[in-house]
Amino acid sequence: MTPQTELDSTVPVHHEPDELLTIGEMSRRTGVAASALRFYEDLGLIASVRTTGNQRRYPRHMLRRVSLIAVAKRLGLPLSDVQEGFGDVPLDRTPSHEEWQRASRQWKRRLVERRRGLERLERELTGCIGCGCLSMKACALLNPDDALGEDGAGPRRLDPELERADADFDA
Repeated sequence: MTPQTELDSTVPVHHEPDELLTIGEMSRRTGVAASALRFYEDLGLIASVRTTGNQRRYPRHMLRRVSLIAVAKRLGLPLSDVQEGFGDVPLDRTPSHEEWQRASRQWKRRLVERRRGLERLERELTGCIGCGCLSMKACALLNPDDALGEDGAGPRRLDPELERADADFDA
C-alpha cells in the first residue's frame, strides 16, 4: 500500500473546527469577492479575527454564512432580511444544529411571504396589463384611489408597503 496524499480525492480531509481561513481562501471557496466579504463584515453579517499583522482570518464556520448570503442575494432577498435571519445564529462560535434549524425556519417563513407577495403582484399586473385602461385615476395597482394624484401624473408605486414607508418618512 502506498501512502495516501492530499491529492487523493478518496481520502476525506479532516478540518479542525477552529481553523482560520484567509480572505482569499474565503473568496475562492464561496465565489464571493473579497470586497463583498469586507462589506458583509462591516454590516455584522460575518466576523473575522485579526492576526498580529492585522490581516483578517475567518473561522471555517463562516463559509456556511457567506454561502447563505450568496444564495439569498440570488433570490433577491435584501441584506436586512439576511441580517434578521441570522439574528439567532452566533458569530463567535460554530453554530449548533438547532441554531441553524431555527434560522432555517425563519428564512422559510420569509420566503413564503415573499412568494405570496410576488404571486399577488403577478395577478395584479396580469389584470392591469390585460385591462389596458391605463387610467391613473382608476388603476388599483399603480394609483389606488388616486392617492398620488397630488404628486402629479403617472405611476408612482408598485408596492403599497413603499407608499406607507415613504409617508412615514415624509411625516
